[in-house]
Amino acid sequence: MAKAPVLTPQAEDFPRWYQDLINKAELADNGPVRGTMVIRPYGYGLWERMQQEMDARIKDAGAQNAYFPLFIPQSYLTREAEHVEGFAPELAIVTHGGGKDLEEPVVVRPTSETIINEYFSKWVQSYRDLPLLINQWANVVRWEMRPRVFLRTTEFLWQEGHTAHATYEDAREYAARIHRDVYADFMTEVLGIDVVLGRKTPRERFAGAVNTLTLEAMMGDGKALQMGTSHELGTNFAKAFHTEYLSKEGRQELVWQTSWGTSTRMVGGLIMSHGDDQGLRVPPRLAAVQAVVLAIKGDDAVLTAVRSIGDRLRAAGIRVHVDDRTETPFGRRVVDWELKGVPVRIEVGPRDLENGTAMLARRIPGGKEPVPIEALADLLPAVLEEDQATLLRESRARRTSRTSEAATVEEAAEAAAAGGWARIPWDVLGPAGEARLAEQGVSVRCLVAEDGSVPQSDDAPGTVAVVARAY
Repeated sequence: MAKAPVLTPQAEDFPRWYQDLINKAELADNGPVRGTMVIRPYGYGLWERMQQEMDARIKDAGAQNAYFPLFIPQSYLTREAEHVEGFAPELAIVTHGGGKDLEEPVVVRPTSETIINEYFSKWVQSYRDLPLLINQWANVVRWEMRPRVFLRTTEFLWQEGHTAHATYEDAREYAARIHRDVYADFMTEVLGIDVVLGRKTPRERFAGAVNTLTLEAMMGDGKALQMGTSHELGTNFAKAFHTEYLSKEGRQELVWQTSWGTSTRMVGGLIMSHGDDQGLRVPPRLAAVQAVVLAIKGDDAVLTAVRSIGDRLRAAGIRVHVDDRTETPFGRRVVDWELKGVPVRIEVGPRDLENGTAMLARRIPGGKEPVPIEALADLLPAVLEEDQATLLRESRARRTSRTSEAATVEEAAEAAAAGGWARIPWDVLGPAGEARLAEQGVSVRCLVAEDGSVPQSDDAPGTVAVVARAY
């Protein structure tokens, strides 16, 4: 009788595979309130590494971290009409506290443009105070009707950047810098996920923005996932909150602003981009554990050897975990580490020690081979880099092979329904065609130029719409 698979096969039921993997790799659990999640230590370790890599890039771009309150006076949100209209269905509002009704209801933070602008208007007085570049790591709440762990939850973790600039050009360039040098660099170089950089259509634009830049990735089932966005806010919030500065010429001017964010949704993107029927595959540059050293049996010589190997790998700069839980069957531990997607396993038993070797198992390309123990510290850095490149290459190949050129709205819809993406000239599709696609559950993920760059305007000549079904 065939042994039942650990996970539901992707080809059989991709959503079930996703949920199975989250549970069995011990990434997260559903929270007690519908739509919330408990992130377990291994899943949170992935988010921590994302934070570290992103935070370094954000600081390189000149932004500083700060923190703003979770509760926002409801009156703040009503000042920018388009913004509040865009978020109204998702708001969680507190009307009761301390045993009595509140004089003014407070909104649980859905995003922080309004409260941060309240303080920007106090902090910005002169052109000398600009640019003001602030980032916040926080949780936000958006009441979600169709929750899915990591992808759409009522509460999630994220970073949100907010900046104020003296000129439109400076703000526009900064939004593009975050889009390109922070987000795209992190997603391709660390997550190993191929992303398409583009601009959102007016229909898909962030509420209150004049332009939204996006990064879209193709998941294993051919659907798209928005991995992050960077917005040009123009002077919309500055007008609402009277955020002005005294220019060099002695005039009161409105600031120009940006906001930008990524979230724990990236963990979901990581799972669906790289996972296979054996579990998660974690890119080595991201992995909190790049190599696990397993003792096959619990005799003293083996335990001493695996701990020594662990010490040598740490000294070589590799993030390593020694698994000496020999009271747990070896086969079960191997399955657990495969589910968690640790890039490399180093397996050591009595016979290996006799030969002076360890068995090197690579999670990303698969396969295993004996390697001299003395060679491991020198060999592994190159192996990890090779496997990192493999994941990005596979991600890019999937998007390329499953993206088709469409000449009509019908062809674009068919391509998306078949589990792929389509590219169609924007002047052929247009807002009317976009609305027709939306009726079929297909959206314009972004607009790109013919050469793959980001268009400078919605109606730039030669603009192409990338359309797909999306999470």
